[in-house]
Amino acid sequence: MTAMADIVYRQASSEYAEAMVAIELLCFPNIDPTELLTVESIRLQEQLFPEGGVMALDGDRVVGMGSGILVDYDISEPQHVMEEVIGEDGVGNHTPSGDWYYGIDIAVHPDYRGRGIASELYRRRKQVVIDLNRHGIIAGGVIPGYAHHKGDMTAEEYVNAVAIGDLVDPTLTPQIKNGFEVRGVISNYLHDEAVDNWASFIVWFNPSFTDNQADG
Repeated sequence: MTAMADIVYRQASSEYAEAMVAIELLCFPNIDPTELLTVESIRLQEQLFPEGGVMALDGDRVVGMGSGILVDYDISEPQHVMEEVIGEDGVGNHTPSGDWYYGIDIAVHPDYRGRGIASELYRRRKQVVIDLNRHGIIAGGVIPGYAHHKGDMTAEEYVNAVAIGDLVDPTLTPQIKNGFEVRGVISNYLHDEAVDNWASFIVWFNPSFTDNQADG
C-alpha cells in the first residue's frame, strides 16, 4: 500500500488528460460516457480556469482528480441539467466573475479509496474558492446508493434520510462530512439509469466570503 505521504497534488494538466478520463469512466460506470469529461474538456479547463482542476498522483499515476468552473447560479433553484450549466465541452460556460464554483466531478481510483484523497481534493477546491473570494461550491451529486432503495422511497426521501444519517450513501455521505449541505434533489441531472437519473443538490458556503472584496 502506498503511503499517503507519497501522494502528490497539483493542478490538473492536459499531459494527464487520457488518464483522468479513464479514472472517470472507472468511477462512474453507470453514467453515459458522453456526459463525462473528455480529453478536450481537460485541455480547455487548463486554458480557461487552470486552478479549477486538481489531480492526485502516485508517482506518475493519476489516482484522483477533480474539476470545476465558475458560474453565476441561483441556489434557491436546485433543478438543472448539468450540461446546460457547464456548457460546451464541459467548461464552455466558465464565467471568470462567477459567484460560485460549480463542481463538475471528484473521482478517486477504487484502489486508493479510504486514504483521505477525496477529502484533500475537496479541501483544495475549497481553498480556490476562498482565495478567489467566491460564495462557495455548488454541485449535483450522484447518489449511487439510491439504486438499492428506489423501489421503496422517492429520491427526495432517500437524500433526506442520508442527510440526517439514517442511511449511508457512498458519495453523498462523504460530501456531507466534508461540509456540504443538502439543498434538494435534481431530476434528469445525468443519464444514470441505476438511479433513474436523480442526483442531490449540494452547497458548501465559503465562511471567509466578504462582499466588499469580491473579485470581478
